[in-house]
Amino acid sequence: MEAGFRPHVSAKVETCFARHVSQIMVAFSHFTFCSSLFLLFTLCSSLFTVSAQVKTGADLLFSKSSHLIEGKRVGLVTNHTGLLLDGTHLADALHRNRTTRLVALFGPEHGIRGDVDGELRDTVDEATGVPVYSLYGRAYKPSPAMLRDIDLLLFDIQDIGARFYTYVSTLSYSMEAAAEAGIPFVVLDRPNPVRGTAVAGFVLEDSLGSFVGLHRIPIVHGMTVGELALLFNNEGWLANGVKARLTVVPMEGWKRTMWYDETGLPWIAPSPNMKSLSTAIVYPGMCLVEGTNVSEGRGTSSPFETIGAPFVNGELFARELNGAHLPGVAFEPIRFTPTADRRTAPRPKHSGVVCSGVFVRVVDRESYDAIRAGIFVLSTLRRLYPGDFKWSVPRIDRLAGTRKLREKIDAGVSPEAIMRDADNEIDRFSLLRRKYLLY
Repeated sequence: MEAGFRPHVSAKVETCFARHVSQIMVAFSHFTFCSSLFLLFTLCSSLFTVSAQVKTGADLLFSKSSHLIEGKRVGLVTNHTGLLLDGTHLADALHRNRTTRLVALFGPEHGIRGDVDGELRDTVDEATGVPVYSLYGRAYKPSPAMLRDIDLLLFDIQDIGARFYTYVSTLSYSMEAAAEAGIPFVVLDRPNPVRGTAVAGFVLEDSLGSFVGLHRIPIVHGMTVGELALLFNNEGWLANGVKARLTVVPMEGWKRTMWYDETGLPWIAPSPNMKSLSTAIVYPGMCLVEGTNVSEGRGTSSPFETIGAPFVNGELFARELNGAHLPGVAFEPIRFTPTADRRTAPRPKHSGVVCSGVFVRVVDRESYDAIRAGIFVLSTLRRLYPGDFKWSVPRIDRLAGTRKLREKIDAGVSPEAIMRDADNEIDRFSLLRRKYLLY
């Protein structure tokens, strides 16, 4: 269990407990004391392992929405996270389905199997023999030629809940391509791992649109991919105002307050450096460190939770950050050496060099604010090491979605004042967002 995670006993669990007690009483009337004692232990143990079992859009595709794909030549935008509850990859299930013909696969950043860190190339999927087209590198958007023999384009990828996670851009570009080709676009919805309630960070400015942020949403958007698709499509945010023939297959059993470990679904790292839910929790704020010359922990066992550089004094850095008394987080001094790895970190910052910094330990995820923590980390680095700390412009502006963050930190504006500026934009976005919430 992650640090600070709180067990939650729902009404469903209480019902299960009542049923277990009833079963136990019957057991005592029919078995010996020893047998009943064993049964008591077994049944009560199950009380604490009961968890919600969310059914994703992919799991409901064949049981409740099969009419969408019957008789169709299907293209599928997916990766290694596109699994059904029984562990079958959706591509394999579609390939075996007798009423559907899978004719093309489209791979986002990190590829269909999630094991590539860099530019992808078109290939053939070994398991199905279906052509795989890369949507990361030379092309971010399916071309008309790629869609020529397709009747329907499906999207099934696990997002992480942050604007600059590139699967959101792949969603938008794929929907745009389907709209231009005149073919239906179906999103198979999946959970937002860090809940669907939190909304935070600067809203993207139009002039800073890029593959790490295409649309006017904040860093933490609090939406599922299905809800984002409805927002992008219905607000006319696709290129030239085109609109897709969009269908969202919603989940069953998901609630907006759920963290991913409360869904009953196994964690499958959506990208090589998104190793766990604890990584995803800090990611929206600590990914901003990518826009500097400070290591964000790539090339270590704890990317985005490990922050530092050769010029940083970890003890001082931790003391300053902890002195801010940010809710839900403790900063621990750490020394680390980023190491190049072909799959997870081909070219990490300060590769092979000993760095000092902090480990970001979330101790109460309900009160932790990832964006606030990220702003405090950047502001503290800039204040403590004005001669060594450097921005990577324009990367920091694209990640933040604004030049204001960098400019205000350089001007010595307090993190609290910067947060207030960002919160003013959040209120307006939150009103727009409400129209597209499915859960």
